[in-house]
Amino acid sequence: MITRISKLRRTFFVALFCCCCCFLIPVGADEGMWLFEQPPTQQVKEKYGFELTPEWLQHVQQSSIRFARRGSASFVSSQGLIMTNHHVGARNLHELSTPENNLLENGFYAKTFADELPCEGLEILVPVSSEDVTEKVNAAVTPKMSAEEAQKARNSVIAAIEKEAADKTKLRCEVTTLYQGGVYRLYNYKIYNDIRLVWAPEQNIAAFGGDPDNYEYPRYCVDCSLFRAYEDGKPAKIEHFLKWSTDGVKDGELVFVSGFPGRTERSYTREHLEFQRDIYFPQRLQKLYRREVIYSAFSSRSLENQRRIADDLGAVQNYRKRAIGQLQGLRTPSLWKNLPQSISLTSQNQWSKEQWSKTSSPEEKIFNACLLASQGRYFAYDFFELGEAFNSQTFKIARMLVRLAYETEKPNSERLKEYRDGNLESLKQTLFADTPIYEDIEILKLTDSLNHVRDAYGGTWGNWVPVLDFDLSPKEYATELILRSKVRDIAERKRIAEEGINAVKYSGDPMIQLALRLEPFAKKYREAYENEVEAPMTEAYAELAKKRFEKLGTSVYPDATFTLRLSYGAVKSYKEDDGTDVPPITTIAGMFDRAEKQKFKEPFDPPKSWKDGKEKLNPNTAFNLVTTNDIIGGNSGSPLINTKGEVVGLAFDGNIYSLSNNFVYTELQSRCVSVHADVIVESLRKIYGADRIADELGK
Repeated sequence: MITRISKLRRTFFVALFCCCCCFLIPVGADEGMWLFEQPPTQQVKEKYGFELTPEWLQHVQQSSIRFARRGSASFVSSQGLIMTNHHVGARNLHELSTPENNLLENGFYAKTFADELPCEGLEILVPVSSEDVTEKVNAAVTPKMSAEEAQKARNSVIAAIEKEAADKTKLRCEVTTLYQGGVYRLYNYKIYNDIRLVWAPEQNIAAFGGDPDNYEYPRYCVDCSLFRAYEDGKPAKIEHFLKWSTDGVKDGELVFVSGFPGRTERSYTREHLEFQRDIYFPQRLQKLYRREVIYSAFSSRSLENQRRIADDLGAVQNYRKRAIGQLQGLRTPSLWKNLPQSISLTSQNQWSKEQWSKTSSPEEKIFNACLLASQGRYFAYDFFELGEAFNSQTFKIARMLVRLAYETEKPNSERLKEYRDGNLESLKQTLFADTPIYEDIEILKLTDSLNHVRDAYGGTWGNWVPVLDFDLSPKEYATELILRSKVRDIAERKRIAEEGINAVKYSGDPMIQLALRLEPFAKKYREAYENEVEAPMTEAYAELAKKRFEKLGTSVYPDATFTLRLSYGAVKSYKEDDGTDVPPITTIAGMFDRAEKQKFKEPFDPPKSWKDGKEKLNPNTAFNLVTTNDIIGGNSGSPLINTKGEVVGLAFDGNIYSLSNNFVYTELQSRCVSVHADVIVESLRKIYGADRIADELGK
């Protein structure tokens, strides 16, 4: 698998140099995750003859949804019906399941509105408007400021902008950095936090082929689930929603993806890519490998274990496979032959901080920041501030309670971003959500993460966080922390949150006490990372962005930032390296044929409902399809739409060649993989008897 991934990369690395020097220049390919404020109107018109009108863009924009912090979605009816991927909504299926009824395994269909299941703690964000606030942010920075001072000034004015906008609009308001600091944009979102599950197929058909087929094609997945937004206890009345296509979609047809891609690194310098290759991905993979082995072993012990760990295990497997592909791409020698030379992160010629502070090159500043990150800043930040050393819901809740108490005592502009006024409602909804937390899984995960941090630091870990109990083994310590803590009780969480600092300070809860003792160290590592790594990078990339704007302006797209983007492309086949033609669209007949060839062994065994209903189905119904749309993680759940703004599919994956999309896009073989709209309706009517939903979709 790894050898194959490495070979696949050679075709696109010649183009990567342009992408790594802060000049994202489309050259005729269907490239780009474009801002709706700066759409690819000219590119689409020239290549496909279609004009993106302001009305079309507004309709699609306000039909699009950010689904929690997990992915994308869209409204597909006037009654608040929401379409996203099954794997994006899997956490909610997991939380709604019981030992008697595993919704991931059995699927779910609400026959009436009254049967639709509330999803605790789930919120969706719908983009309403945006505003360029670059001048306001930059006005807070003076030439004499250091990088640290400039970063603090930006953060302060951003907090003020967000608060002022939220007070005025009563919306969720977020300032997002674009073009690596070249542009700051304020996005305003309408929030829906009464979200209910309507329909989801069984896991065996939603993820048919499982891990072996992940990032592969041909595919046969009904990776779709439907939710509904409610307001005042009734289905929300939605003005902008995407209608279902009555004509399907054909080979070569122009299509669009509207969603929230998470992060790309196409503007990164050589120095920054070296950090990704040598530090970030190896460290991330080490963590993922550990967790996959431990979660798999736990899952194999019983069906109930399998049910309870399924969401965690599936996420880890997906992240692991994607990270392997990205790392192999960065390890391909042809990449580095096309990039300018720099001092390697492993070089012995490590300059002092004073020497680096006198340099003027943005690339040197970025290298210095990466060097500091590689010398411990990143590990400490990841383990202790991001909480990866204490991987458990119990710790996350305890830390949230501690920080809620202390941060809300500060002026809004001085708080950690997560605890500013504009984010508090969402934070409290998450904090007080009544979702299941299993003690044995908590102990399992916390034990592993404590072992991991000890392995990483060896005998010196006490120098980093001298607040842990060394008289107990990691498992003994994890067991004591989890079993004695009461923060998993919602009533207790609400009490502590209401009483504030005194309740936290004098709490006898061991996990809250751990979070309290950890806080000064976590804050120290956060400040070091933000001031010595993030701030200089922000300043350096802003310098590069300025040069870029002098040449190109905003005629090109910025890196992905989990803000709404539009990509364009076409339904299009491709060739494997051996010359094999890959069909652009698969069918129901192809799914059953693949299952038979695999002798119906997991994960190629469709659920009983599909095997029993095979004769009802039209074998020629389109199942999955591939298009040239430029997507990345976060786009999962994005609607695939035609020029009429109608749903023709649902993006859920990329093929193996798309794993390089973090760094560069090439149209030759990289493909977006989507569920075809036809198989969704075919299964709703003929397998699940969900005629009321198919009728609501207008199909």
